[in-house]
Amino acid sequence: MTDQPLPLVQHLIELRDRLLRMILAVLIIFCGLFYFANDIYSFVAAPLQKFLPPNASMIATDVTSPFFTPFKLTLFASVVVAIPYLLYQLWGFIAPALYKHEKRFAFPLLCSSVALFYGGMAFAYFIVFPLVFGFFTSVGPEGVTVMTDISLYLNFVLKLFFAFGLAFQIPVATVLMIAMGLTTSASLANKRPYIVVGCFVIGMLLTPPDIISQSLLALPMWLLFETGVLVGRLVEKPDNKDATS
Repeated sequence: MTDQPLPLVQHLIELRDRLLRMILAVLIIFCGLFYFANDIYSFVAAPLQKFLPPNASMIATDVTSPFFTPFKLTLFASVVVAIPYLLYQLWGFIAPALYKHEKRFAFPLLCSSVALFYGGMAFAYFIVFPLVFGFFTSVGPEGVTVMTDISLYLNFVLKLFFAFGLAFQIPVATVLMIAMGLTTSASLANKRPYIVVGCFVIGMLLTPPDIISQSLLALPMWLLFETGVLVGRLVEKPDNKDATS
């Protein structure tokens, strides 16, 4: 930590400058991606379009949807692409207030959090979407043509992207709680049955009301929890281990 803390006004000025840099970074990326907005939407819609009948297509029920739906998706993509830089600015703001051992611990967690968020989104796109859309398009009543609205589809996939991206933060949260002494790996292991039930409850709340997407979120959450407990044992303080023995 610094020997002489900065005045509050200087902290606020630095925070403002870093927020402006973050906004500017998102805007620059957005300007670069907006030309490809329709291509980005086509990429995100591919898992559903793969299962549509030959004569079916996605539709726009709102006159503004053909413009604002790709616009919204491109803005979301810009934030996702900018996440490493956004967290770098956040790290630059809070790092001076941390001790050296805290910096050595916090930086790997920050990098792991970014990687896991991307991993959660990739898991949703490549694993969950094909299974969910393949199931939904195959169980519809005969004579009903699947023609999904592009805006409703985007809201659906963004919800799943956020759900899986946040769910994949479980190892980071688990390791952080153990390292801070809020709990122990043994205590978490003993609560495993409640954790499993909680994963399915969270899966029910964060995903659409179908058992497939709920299970596809709950099971990875449980496995990620187990991973967090294993890693937490490596960073656990000796006195916490002794307290549970």
